[in-house]
Order: sequence, then structure tokens, then C-alpha cells
Amino acid sequence: MIGLISATAAGAAARDRLAAAWPERTRVYEGPVKDAVRRAFAECEQLVCFLATGAVVRLLAPLLADKAADPGVVCVDEGGRFAVSLVGGHGGGANELAREVGDLLGAEPVVTTATDAVGLPGLDMLGFPVEGDVAGVSRAMLDGAAVALKAEVAWPLPPLRAGAEGAYTIRLTDRLVEPAEREVVLRPPSLVVGVGASKGAPADEVLGLIERTLADAGLSPASLAELATVDAKAGEPGIVEAAARLGVPLVTHSAEELAAVEVPNPSDAPLTAVGTPSVAEAAALVRGGELLVPKRKSERADGRPAMATCAVVRRPGRGRLAVVGLGPGARDLLTPRAKAELERASVLVGLDQYVDQIRDLLRPGTRILESGLGAEEERARTAVAEARKGQAVALIGSGDAGVYAMASPALAEASDDIDVIGVPGVTAALAAAAILGAPLGHDHVSISLSDLHTPWEVIERRVRAAAEADIVVTFYNPRSRGRDWQLPKALAILAEHREPTTPVGVVRNASRPDESARLTALGALDPATVDMMTVVTVGNTATRDIAGRMVTPRGYRWQEAASTSGSAAGPRQGDGR
Repeated sequence: MIGLISATAAGAAARDRLAAAWPERTRVYEGPVKDAVRRAFAECEQLVCFLATGAVVRLLAPLLADKAADPGVVCVDEGGRFAVSLVGGHGGGANELAREVGDLLGAEPVVTTATDAVGLPGLDMLGFPVEGDVAGVSRAMLDGAAVALKAEVAWPLPPLRAGAEGAYTIRLTDRLVEPAEREVVLRPPSLVVGVGASKGAPADEVLGLIERTLADAGLSPASLAELATVDAKAGEPGIVEAAARLGVPLVTHSAEELAAVEVPNPSDAPLTAVGTPSVAEAAALVRGGELLVPKRKSERADGRPAMATCAVVRRPGRGRLAVVGLGPGARDLLTPRAKAELERASVLVGLDQYVDQIRDLLRPGTRILESGLGAEEERARTAVAEARKGQAVALIGSGDAGVYAMASPALAEASDDIDVIGVPGVTAALAAAAILGAPLGHDHVSISLSDLHTPWEVIERRVRAAAEADIVVTFYNPRSRGRDWQLPKALAILAEHREPTTPVGVVRNASRPDESARLTALGALDPATVDMMTVVTVGNTATRDIAGRMVTPRGYRWQEAASTSGSAAGPRQGDGR
């Protein structure tokens, strides 16, 4: 919960905007400010104070105890110009909260945490349990000192400005080790414990077995990702409570799935009871991995038969490939999700001119693999190969990466051994449409006129189908120096079904500094004025030039109503669907 505190009318107005936007996340604290801050500090995970930073510092000083437990605090000034991350930037989430508040209120987020300020990921913000000299190793990274990354487990990480050797060390391991001097130990969630249990098995017996097994194998419980068992045991109280006390999810699988897993120690007992010859080993191995500890039984002090079994598997981290659409070019049309993926990637793959657009958004240490025009398939193969090495990879494309861009060749190369995340972007067609007016208000289609990958006969058939179906058409790749006849041919096909006065929008370099746009007609467009940086949108029979804007009505009923009423202003307002 986020506590909201204000002292003035202006602060209350901004406070109420947050409360209205985040009704489930926030709680307004009224009354004297000192009392409100004290109550919110005790009751909330985060605070937003619409007060001067000096005042908040004095109010918080006697309340601060431990940065690992204190709430994150953000201050917003009286004018609503700045959202300052004051306390708990990492541990309390104040840095991210300052950005969220800034986005909502139009304030500039102020983050002074050293790693955030220079674009380095905080070691305590990677989503893993972390132990050791976090401050010392972070300072070494900031100072440019040699820091070694020792990854005993393959796991996708953001760029950490670390190499093979160094006086400081970042160790990625699931082993039960104590951090050495000048060392940080990161605990990836790499361990899966498969669990079997008889009906009524006590939680203490299940939990004790798991803890002893991990300790005897020299494995850290901080790297435990999940407990796994058979569906029939999904509600077994001892297993359910053990997972809750360990703070990990309980994942279940069908007996059929588990019976298909080859294990070293099958047994008739679980086959009879739940329909699979193995529960513990099979549940741990069903999603792949290395069996570190074969089936092990619990031990009971009274000498009675064991009621629980477990096995431990290490699952390597899956490589991560984010296919990122950069939008049409303008920085403010690059989505926040795309920015986050660019910051997360340790490897960036892309066309050199696209890399130049976003180079400043990359974290220090990001490995950049760039190439020139015409190497799309090579870039796709490179990105997938890097992800298969366990890297966090971003493959970039302009507009939306799934529209005439890199998503298709990348997914054609990728198999199910890596995670693939698609990040949508604003397409050239949408950017051009917004400049032209509303040409895509009804059914529309995008067609590339490049016959580099598609035979012209196929392209022509698609253009003809769109023409006959009276669909608005956006042409990508309309004309180049060596390919100058396709656009005239496509326009001629459309002209067989549409009047010469049909509106046509021509937008070059949409959203970029040298953007240009004009509205012409099908019979008047000179193809020689179009190049590869241009998007051409041809209206349907209902598209109109209204006040210099290209508009396609949302429905033919509205079009008829407008013509009947004689109104040139267009149809009535719709229902918002």
C-alpha cells in the first residue's frame, strides 16, 4: 500500500489525482502532517509526500531503522515539477515509484542512487536474493574497477560491466557458500524440488526432508524456485504448508506426464497409489534439467515408515530473446516497455542505423552486434544463437518488429529452448495515418511492394483482391531506385475499382525531424515523388478529404446517414466501440 500525505491545497489536488488513478494501491492520510507520516510509515510499504524534502527528512529521521525494511519514500514539490526518490530507492522501490508518479503527474523523476544515475543495474534489483559486499562491489562497478563475473549457473543477466578477472567478484551460484571478501553472491532460482508424500504426511516431516536434502547436497534454499508434485497431491496439507513456509509456489503435473519421464528410481508404490512409477524424481525432471539429488526418503524418529520423498534438479536459466519494435523514429513514440527491454538486454542485435537511434538508452557494458542493410536473416540467427547461450538479448526493428521486420525471421529460427518476448511498437502505417487524419477508420490492409522476398505475381494478386474488396491500402516499400514500376502498376490496379478523386496520403519519414506529408488523389499522384522512406495510403470509395484531412468513415450506415442529411462534417458520434 502507498500512503499519500499532503499539507496544502495544491498538494492535496495532486494527491487526489494519484488516489483516483491508483484506488487499489493508495491510502490517503489526513490530519496533522507529523502524525500522518508516522502512521503511514508504520502501515505502508511506500509513501508519497507532497511536501518539501527538508520537511520530510526531519519527519522521517526518527523513524528510520533499516534500509532493507523501511518503506520507500517519494517527495513531490508544491508545483508538481519533481518527484524525488528520497528514501529506499532500491529496497523500498522508491526509484521506480518516482518514475511512475512522474509519468502520472507530469513531474520529472529525480533519482540519485548511484547505479541508477549512470545506467547500471543495482545488484539488489536483479530479482535474486543477494548476499555479501553489495556496496563495495557496486562502488567498484561505478569506479570502473575490474569486477569478475563468475557464473556457475547459466542465467540471463543485464549488462553488469564485469569481465573474467577482477579484484571484486559477482558470483552467480545456487551452492551453499559464504561470500568471500569483496564478493557478492547472487542466488538464481535454479533449483526444483520434486516431492512425494503419503496421505497425512506432516508438514514438518516434508519440510525437514527438503531442508536436510539441500543442506547435505551443499545447495542454497535461496535458489529454490518451486516444489513440484503430482496433481493428486495438489491439496496434500503437508506439501502445501511446506511450500508456503519455504515461500515458493507448488506446481503440479498429471500422472500421465510424470509416467512418461525416465527416472533412475521408479517404484510400484506410487504407480499403485497415483498412477505413475515416480513422483519426486519425475516431478523435478518433467521440465528438464540435471538431477542433483536422486529420490531420498524422510527419516522418522519413531522408526515408522517414511511418509515423504524428495529429489532435487537444477534447471539452467533459459535464454531470453526480446523482439523489440522501436516505433517510427520519434523518441516519444518508443514505448516504456521497449525502453525497459533495451535496458535489460546484455546483448543487442540490430541494423546499424536503428542501433544509432537508441544507443544512448543502453546500459554500460551492453554488447552490440550490428550489421547493415540486407542481413535480416543473419541478424535473426545471431540473436537466437546468443539467447541459446543463456543471454538476455534484444533484437530490434523499426515500427512494430512483427510487421515487415525482425520478428518473423527470428521466430522461424527459435525453438522452445528459449523464451521469446514480443514488444509491440507504433507501425509506420499507424504513424502516417495519425498525421493524415483517420484514413484507417474502417477495414484496411498493409501490402509491401518489395518483391525481394515475395514474387510480384503474389503481390499483384493481393493488391487486386484489396481493390475488388474496397479496402483501404497502405503500401510499404513502395518505390526504390532499382524498383520503380511496382507502385504505378499497383495504383493502376486500384484505379480499375476507384475514382481518380480517391484520396491518397503520402507520408515520408513519419515522426522524424524531416517528416513530410501531403494529401493528393489517386489520379494525381506522381510515383516519382515516392521513395523507400515513404508510406502511401490509398483510400476506399468512402474515404473523403474533410478539411484537409483524410477520413474513412467507420461504417457504411453512418456514411449513408451523412449523405442523407447533407452534412459535410461527417457522421454522428459513435458508441466508442
